[in-house]
Amino acid sequence: MNLKSRAFFNKFCGGTIAVAGVFTSRHVMGAQSVLMAPPPVPLQPLAAQEESTNNEMSVFLPSYDNKDNSLPQPFKFGGIVFRPHPLYRFTYATGIQSGTNNSERSIIQEFSPGIAVDLGRHWMVDYTPTIRFYSNRAFRNTIDHSATLTGGTSYEDWSFNLSQSYVKSDSTLVDTAGQTRTQAYDTELGAAYQINDKMYAQFGVSQQFNLVDGFQDSKTWSSSDWLNYVYTKRLDFGLGIGGGYTLISADQSGSTNPDQSFENAKARVRWRALDKLGFSVDGGLEERQILAAGYKDELNPTFDLTLDYEPFDQTQITLSGGRSVSSSDYSILAQNTETTSLNLAVTQRLLEQLSLSVSLGYTQTAYTEALGSLSAIRTDDNYNFNVRLSHTFAKRGTVAVTYQYSQNNSTLAGYSFRSNQIGFELGFAY
Repeated sequence: MNLKSRAFFNKFCGGTIAVAGVFTSRHVMGAQSVLMAPPPVPLQPLAAQEESTNNEMSVFLPSYDNKDNSLPQPFKFGGIVFRPHPLYRFTYATGIQSGTNNSERSIIQEFSPGIAVDLGRHWMVDYTPTIRFYSNRAFRNTIDHSATLTGGTSYEDWSFNLSQSYVKSDSTLVDTAGQTRTQAYDTELGAAYQINDKMYAQFGVSQQFNLVDGFQDSKTWSSSDWLNYVYTKRLDFGLGIGGGYTLISADQSGSTNPDQSFENAKARVRWRALDKLGFSVDGGLEERQILAAGYKDELNPTFDLTLDYEPFDQTQITLSGGRSVSSSDYSILAQNTETTSLNLAVTQRLLEQLSLSVSLGYTQTAYTEALGSLSAIRTDDNYNFNVRLSHTFAKRGTVAVTYQYSQNNSTLAGYSFRSNQIGFELGFAY
């Protein structure tokens, strides 16, 4: 690849692996966990990290750029680097549901002895188990598992990426009002091709399996293709089309919903309007067919938006939102789940030693049935407020105090709750 082509892909394709990871997490976390989420672990290979750092569209530096990369790597063997990132969390929680109309309080202790491995500059694998203990016997102690492989490469005017993940969880879910065992397998394959100085194409296919004990399983195969026009280095436009098929499996009672197919069309604009301000928004329509007699087709608007603003050097503000539709794996009575969300996150550096993160979030989840009429049989309005104050020590360690308030208002009796969670974290990462 010549220098001009490499610069092009550094700008536009450096984040494709990260994007695949975002889509993975969206599918895996289609059901909302009641418990406070742990801090994210960066899962980009070294080459992708460098390309993301040089991306002119990025207002903020990636999180790994805030670390001291000059530190020695004691677990480096040739081109392979082992990066342990153990984390301990202690939480006192109220309002955690052990079943419909039944909220409990509990001390929750979690230990996550995760490890990431750099397989050269272009590939990374991570495995993070989470051992969770509850003081309240209304909940069962669990061991969750999360494994991810990400990587990518380029050849002449082509760039390729792969993301494969597996998540097994026994968390308490808003959707089911109790501990629910889920397994999710996600495969994302992507490619980008530079047509000329002003145009490039992106192609993607995915396979997503969502297995939910006591409810239903779904397997989705989909594709998404984009044609993009580069107006300036900090402004581009895109048109995309996609589609897919969802295979629905019977739940334990033998009941099942019909399979589904869907098609969508979208438009996108990405603009870094100022050095301190940038945004990305895409929107369109999706038509979804329920493949059985008597069901109506659904036409739904979908969108994703992100706005990043850095008013001061130590202040970062992100506004994000979206609307998506998927099969209703957590409610057998519904065919689809329509999810609309809006989130505001602020990160502030304090006294050069502390980092304060505050976020507000709202999510509306509507479970709809398409037999006879397109209507919601249950609608949840979920509100979240999170605070995290952290301090870095010994260059590799982090200690933090955390608080989360969450409230769910459901039109279906037994699924509403209010939860307060306060705790602390102690982590170490290479």
